[in-house]
Amino acid sequence: MSIKQKLQKNDCLEQMKLLYSTDDVGAKEYTDRYLHLIETYCSIFDDNDEEIRLFSAPGRTEVGGNHTDHQKGHVLAAGVNLDIIAAVKENHTNTIKIKSDGYNMITIDLNQTEPIASEEGTTLSLVRGIAAYFINMGYTVKGFNAAMTSSVLKGSGLSSSAAFEVLIGTIINGLFCNNKESAVKIAQIGQYAENVYFGKPCGLMDQTASSVGSFVAIDFKDTEHPVVEQIPFDFTSVGHALCIVDTGGNHADLTPDYAAVTAEMKSVAAFFGKNVLSEVSENDIYKNIAVLRKKCGDRAILRAIHFFADSKKAVQEAEALKNNDFETFKKLILSSGISSSTCLQNVYSTSNPQEQGLSLALALCQKILGDKGAYRVHGGGFAGTIQAFVPTELLQTFHDEMESAFGEGNCHILSIRPVGGTEIA
Repeated sequence: MSIKQKLQKNDCLEQMKLLYSTDDVGAKEYTDRYLHLIETYCSIFDDNDEEIRLFSAPGRTEVGGNHTDHQKGHVLAAGVNLDIIAAVKENHTNTIKIKSDGYNMITIDLNQTEPIASEEGTTLSLVRGIAAYFINMGYTVKGFNAAMTSSVLKGSGLSSSAAFEVLIGTIINGLFCNNKESAVKIAQIGQYAENVYFGKPCGLMDQTASSVGSFVAIDFKDTEHPVVEQIPFDFTSVGHALCIVDTGGNHADLTPDYAAVTAEMKSVAAFFGKNVLSEVSENDIYKNIAVLRKKCGDRAILRAIHFFADSKKAVQEAEALKNNDFETFKKLILSSGISSSTCLQNVYSTSNPQEQGLSLALALCQKILGDKGAYRVHGGGFAGTIQAFVPTELLQTFHDEMESAFGEGNCHILSIRPVGGTEIA
């Protein structure tokens, strides 16, 4: 049976409904997306559709634990129903060729598995690093051709880079490893490639949420062996949508703001002879506030207070979902958002106080949703996006008012995807 025939079968349509939180009509539209990608593959590589395999990896959202991962705290994240998909076929060479929609073809020679300095910061480095990791584990990784297209929004905080890394890992795991490696391992391989080959010292949250899917609770106390728990909460049952609102802020000069969060939290930990705040007793912070004010400054203390509070809330949010208590979950999200605004202080940059799109968006959330929804800053903060859980009956009003304020196409209505990186059909 050809891949096109498989896509038309009922079990594949059910898979589409599950992955994309959609109905029969939507499942047909998503199937057409894959059928179009197959045609694109055949055109790009001048090939037929025999032996083509299809893969998908979702974007992710940070739900709870804002700036807690780099202090080895707790995080709650989730995969979303936007993804990168790939049509793939082994090419029986030692070369990987990938053509992503809107980008030039990239080619990776698997005879070279060491990092290449000139590739640092490029997509090439990620693919090479992921393949090298699998090869170093003893797998025989060969070449393949892939055509890809993405619906993961750029600059939305949904981490298209992690989705790409997970997609490459899922492809290699499926083609050459008989799917022996776990979702968490694939996430770790993606992080390794980004750290060592791409040259970015990222954490593990993004890749884990994309690879595992659904809501994912993560304890980063041991970063080499994080404790990861998938929470199979049925988000479609609670009558809410997940909205990501892009406020259109300028990210160009925010590096010092992001760096200051980590530096200030670590300065408080260093006062107690520790590397990160998770190694410090919260009570010791409060007992030493007078001295810490002189040594580290008030904002550093406030950010440390946020760390302990939000790390705890991430655990409590996960427990609420496990207990199917969505109302308590929403209250915790609101409390987390207040902590980010008042203690973490990452809703605008002090270097540009006239630009406060995040604060404005959160104020509009309060006006529209009142006590019926939940909202908070999304991701690193200072500019960019907010996240809101919006009741269905208020969704149209919320969407229209946000787009009136921030521009057409800047309010994205999403759902939580129950499956991470996966093969289709």
